[in-house]
Amino acid sequence: MKSRLSPPNRLAVLTAALIVLASFSSSCVRLQTPVAATLSDVPVGWASVDALGQNGTTGGAGGPVVTAKTADELKDYMSRTGPYVILVSGTISTAQHSVKSDKTIVGVGPNPTIIGGFRIQREHNVVIRNLIVTRSSYDGVTIEYGAHHVWVDHCDFSECPDGLLDMTHASDYVTVSWNRFRNHNKTCLLGQADDNAREDVGHLTATYHHNWFDGTTQRHPRVRFSRLCHVFNNYYVGNRYGVASTCDAKVLVEGCYFKNVPGPTHVGEGRSPDGDLVARDNVYKNSGEPETRGSVPEPSAFYAYTLDPAARVPEIVKAGAGVGKIRFEVDSQ
Repeated sequence: MKSRLSPPNRLAVLTAALIVLASFSSSCVRLQTPVAATLSDVPVGWASVDALGQNGTTGGAGGPVVTAKTADELKDYMSRTGPYVILVSGTISTAQHSVKSDKTIVGVGPNPTIIGGFRIQREHNVVIRNLIVTRSSYDGVTIEYGAHHVWVDHCDFSECPDGLLDMTHASDYVTVSWNRFRNHNKTCLLGQADDNAREDVGHLTATYHHNWFDGTTQRHPRVRFSRLCHVFNNYYVGNRYGVASTCDAKVLVEGCYFKNVPGPTHVGEGRSPDGDLVARDNVYKNSGEPETRGSVPEPSAFYAYTLDPAARVPEIVKAGAGVGKIRFEVDSQ
């Protein structure tokens, strides 16, 4: 005998269904709609720390806001003295070019793309956000020779001949956040070589958080000599290994999610000697056992941060990492 709902019951069921549907739709909209961002946003992590005469990382805040639509315009603005906010519109093909201090470089509009890369050498206070960076003549971003206070955020990196984002030669106070890395082998290097201790010891402070290492092979990052490399809430998928600590580096890996990663963390890599690595509160799904050694300083002694639950990292990072997840509403001169 078939049962039938009375009119009040049918109304209750319909109301409940509409509530569930509305809740689901609202959640989907929140995940798909770009979040408003401002030119005064500040980083979390090492790039937020006041040091070396620089108060956090502000880029070109307070300077002229200009738009670059060609390689010549971009190179010109990046090479100028003083603060500039440079909006990148469309696709610009260029070699890897140097960026001077006090610059913010931000992608606007659909798919802002640099076919090329950026070199930050002996400069400071640089912000790069919301850009597709691919097929550079060298790295996607090179940070080197004492460069400090650099924030790279919400970018999409792929297919460069060397690294996607490499930080070497005593650079300091860098945050790499909410980026997507894909289609690459040697992804992020932190520390140039095993024989560079004299220059690097006491430096190479970097934070990597909420990044999506999407099928990239290795170096997420590969660390030498770092005073403290803090790696938190990153999503690792299908990598050969995740993070490697070598040459007495200090590395903390926490709140990350490793999926199909045979070596989530390595102590020592290749011919490089061991570093210290602490792994805590991570998820290892169909992945190997993490390698750990020694102890490391607590990041909270240097800056404030909030750790998301590792189990939620895939959802959070896939919804928020990469280009097009933030939206800038600014007018250029």
